[in-house]
Amino acid sequence: MQASDLDLLTAAARAAGHIAEKYWRRDPRIWEKPGHQGPVTEADLEIDRMLRDRLTKARPGYGWLSEETGDGPARLSATRVFIVDPIDGTRAFIGGERTFAHALAIAEHGEVTVAIVYLPMMGDLYHATPGGGAWLNGHRLYASGRDRLDGAAVLTARAALEPAHWSGPPPHLKRSLRASMAYRICLVAEGRYDAMLTLRDSWDWDTAAGALIAREAGAIITDRHGHALRFNTERPLSEGVIAAAPALHAEILARLA
Repeated sequence: MQASDLDLLTAAARAAGHIAEKYWRRDPRIWEKPGHQGPVTEADLEIDRMLRDRLTKARPGYGWLSEETGDGPARLSATRVFIVDPIDGTRAFIGGERTFAHALAIAEHGEVTVAIVYLPMMGDLYHATPGGGAWLNGHRLYASGRDRLDGAAVLTARAALEPAHWSGPPPHLKRSLRASMAYRICLVAEGRYDAMLTLRDSWDWDTAAGALIAREAGAIITDRHGHALRFNTERPLSEGVIAAAPALHAEILARLA
């Protein structure tokens, strides 16, 4: 019997974690990607090869989009596509932090149908399917119910709070940040943070898995202009990301310049 897409991605994410553990805190080889795209390690590349081989063999008709694989037009004609970040938060991985993640999703007609975010060194596996809720290690997730932005716990970079980005004074926040965007979005889904915000262009592999998990937990997630996120487009990125409790999401949009 063929495994479900959820079971397939879950097993693949755990296999990725075994590879990551082999290199974590063991000085993996590191290269800088061209165009100031950040570092990549031999662990990223080995995980990418494993995932592509494993997943496309299991689902040969699915397309492929990964941060560490050269992109091409073939995925645009596929009904379903894998969207993968082998290690989201590579800088955290290099620094020996536990907060890097493997982010795996399947999108169909621009919508995510299965999502996994796995933090192997923390033993945390988030997953979601449409209408099935969002889950962390078997526990149902619910986003924050906070309705006021000032004083909220928000994952964002300092640069996003510069006055030029806001129509009035920037909000006063309890600000934090994590290297992995997928993990940031999941922390909003978990209700540990009220919102996450980035005003920078964000690639599908950083956002696809987390987007479904956040939505199934009751958060609202859009680009910085309030537009729904669509995946596997010709240029696979969004203009920023806002994931937040519903009332906070509306207030962030209203206050951004």
